[in-house]
Amino acid sequence: MKKDQHKKMKKQKKGGEISRYRWALQVFLIAIALSAALSLASETVLAGAGIAIAVLILVVFVGLGIVFDIIGVAVTAADATPFHSMAAHREKGATEALSLLRNASRVSSICNDVVGDICGIVSGTTAAVIVARLQASFNLKTVLLSVGVTALISGLTIGGKALGKTFAISKCTRVVYWAGRFLHLFHH
Repeated sequence: MKKDQHKKMKKQKKGGEISRYRWALQVFLIAIALSAALSLASETVLAGAGIAIAVLILVVFVGLGIVFDIIGVAVTAADATPFHSMAAHREKGATEALSLLRNASRVSSICNDVVGDICGIVSGTTAAVIVARLQASFNLKTVLLSVGVTALISGLTIGGKALGKTFAISKCTRVVYWAGRFLHLFHH
């Protein structure tokens, strides 16, 4: 009997390792695809855009990074109990919210790491475009403009994520509920 248990445990351990590698590969491929899509969209819009459009694109990517960070934190902090009740009453989005909670580590990884990092990279690229356009507009060749814009964007991103994390932890049930409701739109 002990030998059978040992074999079963060894097989489960090996399956877990394969699953972990599969997940890492999936995240890698998701990151490449999402990064390419968002970079292409950003580059296409920025190609002929002025400073105002570039700033708008920057705000969108910083905002996306903050929103997905909020979702990633909320999913790790929320309790499933209220969602079981909502699902029993067939409330829209409850099943999707439970799915998010069951996969909290993966959802957090996608939201915080993949989407958050991609938004950070794309916003950095957008910042470079803004700096180049400002330098051309004002005929400036100073590094201070680049440092100032980069510092401002970093401050907005980090400060926004800090506020977002506080909100996500204190309102985690509400955040997960609305994420579930949003996902419900695509399932029905």
